[in-house]
Amino acid sequence: MGNTFYFDFEPALMMWLQKFLGETGIGLISHFSAFGEAILIIVLSFLYWGYDKRFGRFVMQNTIIGLVLNGLIKNVALRRRPYFDHEGIECYRPVEKGEDINDIAAQGFSFPSAHSMNSTIVYGSIARYVSKKLFVILAMIIPILVGISRVVVGVHYPTDVMVGWLLGTIIVFTFPVIYKKVGKAKRPIVNLVIFLVCAIGFFYCKTTDYYTGMGVMAGFYLATEFEERFVNFEETKQLLEILLRMALGFAIYALLNKLLKLPFSSEFLSSDTMASFVVRFFRYAIITFILIGVYPMLFKLFNKLFTKNKVGEINERA
Repeated sequence: MGNTFYFDFEPALMMWLQKFLGETGIGLISHFSAFGEAILIIVLSFLYWGYDKRFGRFVMQNTIIGLVLNGLIKNVALRRRPYFDHEGIECYRPVEKGEDINDIAAQGFSFPSAHSMNSTIVYGSIARYVSKKLFVILAMIIPILVGISRVVVGVHYPTDVMVGWLLGTIIVFTFPVIYKKVGKAKRPIVNLVIFLVCAIGFFYCKTTDYYTGMGVMAGFYLATEFEERFVNFEETKQLLEILLRMALGFAIYALLNKLLKLPFSSEFLSSDTMASFVVRFFRYAIITFILIGVYPMLFKLFNKLFTKNKVGEINERA
C-alpha cells in the first residue's frame, strides 16, 4: 500500500546519520520532535486560554489550516515511510507508539512532514504576531531541529521535511493577509470557503489525521464565533490562573475523548472505514467546540476565586 519515491541521497544520508549518531545520539535528538507535538499544544493552550486569546486564535487559525492541508497532500502522495522500504533505516520514534510500526494505516504516510509543517506554522505565527528578533530566530531554529529529528529517527525523508517547512512558511505569510483584507465581518464566509474546499478530502482521504484535522477545523470555526458572541472571556497574566485553566482544559479533553468513544467498539474506532472516519470527525468537532467556545465560560469563576484570594492576602497583611 502506498508509493515509494525518493532521491538516492536520502536513504543513504539517513543510514549514515543513524550509524554516526548511534542510539544515544538519536535518543537525544529525538526529543526535539516534542516541539512539533505536545509542546505545540501547551503553547497554544497557554496563549488562548490565558495570556492573549486573540494571539492564540491567530496561531491556531494558521495551525488548523496546516493540519488539514497536510492530510490532504499525504493522501495524494501516499508516500511510504522510509523504514518501510529500506532495511538499513530504523524507526526510533513511531507516530503511533502503541501500534505496529509497519502498519501503514496506523503510522500514516510521510509526505510532507506534519511535525516540520506544524512547528513552522506555530513558531512562525508567533514570530509574525510579536515581531521581535528573538522570536524570529527561534521560529527558524526550532523547526530546523524538529525536522532534523524526524529524519534521524527514521520516519521522514529529508524532502518530507523540506516541503513541510515550505508549506508551513507559505501558510504563515498567506492566510493572515487574507483574513486581514476581508475583515472581521466576513471572516465566517472565509472560514466556510476554506472548510468546503478542504472537505474535498472526504471523497478520497483514508487516514485518521485528515478527519481529525477537519473535525478540529469545524469545531474551531464554530467555537470562535460562539465565544465572541456569547462568552467573550478575559485573558489573565496570572501564571497560576493560566496553569489552572490549562490543567482543567486538558482534563476536560481527556474526559470528553473517553466519553465520546464509549458508544463504539475499539475495533470500529481503529478501522479504516468511512463510518469510523465520520465518527472521528464529529468527535473532534464536539471536543474542539467545547474547549474553545464553551469551557471558557468557567473562567469568570476562576477569576473570582483568585480575586478573593488576593483580597484575603491583602487583608491579612493589613
